[in-house]
Parts: sequence; C-alpha cells; structure tokens
Amino acid sequence: MNDWLILTATLPTTPSGLRVRVWRALKATGAGTLREGVYVLPAIAPSALALRELAKTIADAGADAHLLELRARDAAQEQAFRALFDRSEHYAELLQAVKDARKSIGKATEAELHKTLRNLEQQLQQIQASDFFPSEDGTRCVDAVTTLRREIELHLSPDEPSPTKAVVPSLAIADYQGRTWATRKRPWVDRLATAWLVSRFIDKSPSFIWLSDPKKCPKSALGYDFDGATFTHVGELVTFEVVAKSFGLDEKPALARLGQLVHYIDVGGIPLDEAPGIEMIVRGLQAQYADDDELHEAAFAFFDTLHAALKAAK
Repeated sequence: MNDWLILTATLPTTPSGLRVRVWRALKATGAGTLREGVYVLPAIAPSALALRELAKTIADAGADAHLLELRARDAAQEQAFRALFDRSEHYAELLQAVKDARKSIGKATEAELHKTLRNLEQQLQQIQASDFFPSEDGTRCVDAVTTLRREIELHLSPDEPSPTKAVVPSLAIADYQGRTWATRKRPWVDRLATAWLVSRFIDKSPSFIWLSDPKKCPKSALGYDFDGATFTHVGELVTFEVVAKSFGLDEKPALARLGQLVHYIDVGGIPLDEAPGIEMIVRGLQAQYADDDELHEAAFAFFDTLHAALKAAK
C-alpha cells in the first residue's frame, strides 16, 4: 500500500483571495477531493512538497489546516483513494483527439498541423503530470501522439529517412577533418543540430552542401540524414544521436540532453519541457531564412546558446 497525504482545510469565506489562491494551488498539485475541505495526494507524487507548503501557507494566513500522512486502513480504502486519480477518461478523450487529427493530415495547412500537434502534446503532458499511477492508457497515448508526430513530419517531409538496423560504428575524429558534409535542403532540427555538432566537436574545417536530390549526393561527400547516407537514423536514434555516439560525444551530459531534445522534436517520444520552445525557435529560423547557408549560420548561433544553457543547468 502507498503512503498518502491528507490535507484538511477550513477557509474563511471572506476575503476571497485566500480561497482562490488555495484552489489554484490544489489544482496544480493534482490532489483529489475526498469531500469539501479534505484533499488527498499520494506521498510519492512530485507535487507532494507543494501540498506540504500549501498547508503552511494556509496556517500562516490564520486559517485552519492540518496535513496528515497515513496508509489506507485496508485494500478497499486504498482502491478508493486510487480511484480519485484514475485518468483513463482523460486519456480516452486524448486518443479520440489524436484519431481526429490523423484524419485531417491531408487537409490541414502546415501551420495548422503543427498547432494541433503542439496542443495534443501539451494535453498529454498535463494529464501525465497528475497521473501518479501510470497505466497502459498512458502508454497508448504516448505511442499515439508519437505516431501522429511521425505521420505529420512524413507528410510534410516525405523524404525523411527510415531507421536502419545497422550497428553504430566507433570512429576517430582525426579521420574526419576538412570534409564536405551533405544533407537534404531546407534542413530541419536534426540536420541543423548535426551540422552544428560536426562543426563544434568533430571537423575543424567542414563545408556543407544542401541537396535537392539526396540520390545525387557527391561520392566524395559525407551524407547525413537521408536513406543510404553515411550517417542516418539507426534503430531508435536520430542522426544527431548517431553522429554523437559514433564519435564518443554522447557521454557529454549537455550533448546527451541536446540529443534527447532533437530526438523528441524530430520524431517524438517522451515529452520534454524545453522542446516546444526550441521547436518554435527553429521554425522561426526556417521562416526567416530562405537561403540554407544563412539558415545554417543563424541556427549555429542558436545551438551555441542552447548548449551553453544545458551545460550551465548541470
């Protein structure tokens, strides 16, 4: 059985400011309501500390509040507590919204598709934030949203590479100097981040070309992020992660975190808090620069800043 936090609170009717503050704070914790003035939260919840602080806030305001930590008296009460956190209905609604979104892929504009995807991913994150007892419903929703992201990206960029089953090689940086690196034109986040990774950590004097037709990639160039390229998606890894792993760079915490962000924005997966903002900036860069060399240069500065922020966060 789990440990549970029980908050009892008796709030004055006036002034209303305290009641509103408490209501908002309770909603943010994801606490369940046993009855008016009595709230329950699993002690394992990430928001447990916030509930403890809320009890203190209420008491400091002169109102009556008590926070108890206990275990259910029996299996029936344990089940009753858990039922307060059943998110199956929310997940079912989200799954239906994903199904509706899939039907609109061929009809909606690019901007509409990205907006729909962002909204669905935000809904998923909100449900997960208060899903303290994860179930198959949550797993199905994550898979559905990930699949939707992939379908949208394939619709918008039909030449996206298919993952291979190859083994990621271990390569020496010294053997990859002064090379020409080639990828598809109008580079998106994986290609832009990989170009930055190559320039900053691998090749001291690289040159980049943007291909209208990847099948016409020069034999002397190192192709990346297209089918048949030297570096492309392998298994669950996107190109950035493959290149980082090939040269032993995936052991650097900031680069590993950047790889996770690139992965999620490119093909979906586990939602990451920073991802929506990063995705919006990269889309803004694409909209601002029609020339791929200029886009690459602008993105280079952005990834420098992002990498510095990730390093500072460790």
